[in-house]
Amino acid sequence: MDRRQKKTRAAIFAAFSALLAEKSYSKITVQEILDTADIGRTTFYAHFETKDDLLKELCRELFEHIIRSTVDSTHTHGLETDGGAPQSVFLHLLQHLQENDNNILGLLSGENNEIFLRCFKDSLNGLIQSQVASLKRNQEIPRDFLINHISGSFVEMVLWWIKGHRRQTPAELDRYFRAVMRPVLEDSD
Repeated sequence: MDRRQKKTRAAIFAAFSALLAEKSYSKITVQEILDTADIGRTTFYAHFETKDDLLKELCRELFEHIIRSTVDSTHTHGLETDGGAPQSVFLHLLQHLQENDNNILGLLSGENNEIFLRCFKDSLNGLIQSQVASLKRNQEIPRDFLINHISGSFVEMVLWWIKGHRRQTPAELDRYFRAVMRPVLEDSD
């Protein structure tokens, strides 16, 4: 993708995010996106087939950025151990969510949240899969079940945190989450 295409795509995402902050997804028209982004219809459809495709791509990019930077040990928000890696991948992820880049918390808790939550959970599955591979875990529990359980629990915890007006710090939430997950991951032997 060349620089001009990237700039146009960024304008579309920015316009769409701004509209999502104002109204529900179902009430947003492609024409409003075009007007806000100051682009033509042909340009929009050169990038996205439908408004749904735009939403899915916005989700994918938002969460991919967060997940990618979570596993990047150089991007730690000061949360480092002696080895330079984040203390906890979940803590690092919560730190990103707290920063609320691109109004991600609003998108997760808003009227359109089903699509965002599904995308968030799918993105988490990949991250958790890489983490579970190196952890001691109960061998009687199928790996895919465990990954689904952990990501579902994490998403529900984030929703609980948002509904509670984010009173807990990311460190507190990480501590709660790891305490609850510890028995699930330990061997039953």
